[in-house]
Amino acid sequence: MGSCLSAESRSPLPGSPSAGLGVRRKKNAKKRFGSRGNSFDHRKDEYLYKVPGRLFFNGSTEAASLFTQQGKKGTNQDAMIVWENFCSRNDTIFCGVFDGHGPYGHMVARKVRDSLPQKLHAQWEVNAKSEEVLREISLNSSSMNSEDTSFMSADEDSRVSVDLEETEKDPEIYQILKESFLKAFRIMDRELRVHTSVDCFCSGTTAVTFIKQGQDLVIGNVGDSRAVLGTRDIDNTLVAVQLTVDLKPNLPAEAERIKKCRGRVFALQDEPDVARVWLPNNDSPGLAMARAFGDFCLKDFGLIAVPDISYRRLTDKDEFIVLATDGIWDVLSNKEVVDIVAGAPSRSTAARALVETAVRGWKMRYPTSKTDDCAVVCLFLDSNTDNISSAFASKEREHPVSAEPSQAGADKEHANGPTTVDQQTSKVDEKVATEDDMLLDDYSALDGVTRVNTLLNLPRFTPGKVG
Repeated sequence: MGSCLSAESRSPLPGSPSAGLGVRRKKNAKKRFGSRGNSFDHRKDEYLYKVPGRLFFNGSTEAASLFTQQGKKGTNQDAMIVWENFCSRNDTIFCGVFDGHGPYGHMVARKVRDSLPQKLHAQWEVNAKSEEVLREISLNSSSMNSEDTSFMSADEDSRVSVDLEETEKDPEIYQILKESFLKAFRIMDRELRVHTSVDCFCSGTTAVTFIKQGQDLVIGNVGDSRAVLGTRDIDNTLVAVQLTVDLKPNLPAEAERIKKCRGRVFALQDEPDVARVWLPNNDSPGLAMARAFGDFCLKDFGLIAVPDISYRRLTDKDEFIVLATDGIWDVLSNKEVVDIVAGAPSRSTAARALVETAVRGWKMRYPTSKTDDCAVVCLFLDSNTDNISSAFASKEREHPVSAEPSQAGADKEHANGPTTVDQQTSKVDEKVATEDDMLLDDYSALDGVTRVNTLLNLPRFTPGKVG
């Protein structure tokens, strides 16, 4: 969860126009974004909540475990999704976690969670058909060689050119999905810019997502959420392999791009290890990541929503993948996360065990800090259930999509047993409206002491003045 700090909790930089600026407003001071519009969007997309194999609340399937818990900074701004049989393919699954920041970060994260997979699906279908056409042309035309049938490229402003030799080495699915990720992320960000019911000017979200088809894994990442693989080395020891890079402003390539676009990158004196992105002539917003959906106040100054895309061919030694927001990684190492998941009582409780361990870690390591939101998706790569007790394995087979009891930021468990996805669907609209109405009154991330905040100050612009 990203958040802002008030003047009481952090002294603004000299000359900062945000000194004394808070987010709390009088109830009738300004129209709140999202209460009606967001509820309408959820009613319009209600069918998504009934799609078989699509899980976005605390719960589990035979292959995956999900859990999120609200921190102490206000509304839970983390979101997550597991979509099995993605694109109606039996061997395909889509997973993602999204960490919102800013006053409307929870709305941005939910919007991306619901819309990005559909856009990715659409682009995948288009690119796959284009590839089939190119293949037919190459077979029917002797004058056309394999180099001329390279994959349809994305716009130049959204990708770097791929070296032909590297292209020939990569599997076909990677090239198709790479183009699909690039285009879907670009379209998603453009849609957020013009969205009427979600204010994304000073709010945004990370997104670490992947598509697994068979043994092929393609990852698309924006922001500082992270993907880690639990695998066995040559000695059969469980080790952690980080699959993504935390895209923060201190990375040389990221900092160079931001500075070329007149954005500024520097850390504050009281947190020298946290590089932030600032406007050219305004000491705000201080965003602690170099790529994100939304945050359009910085999109002209080097912040981008272009995903970092990677490919991995999975093997029998690979056991599970963990996607998590920075509420986990701020207090646990990659190896600790892998060990916790592997040592969970059952696969269905792995994500919850990881979140609960992280919460204890926040209290022990940062007792004066507000615990961050946490969201975790664990995908288990093998089909056997040797490490699950026979009783629990039987229960999971009977209820393959069941919800764990939620603690904060999720629906409560029914008194007569676990809540299924279908039972949760009826509560979605009521839940969304309630959270949106409470947002500005409950956005307490501005108060008190926090450890690292994704966003520091909300910029205040004078009409006609830029930067």
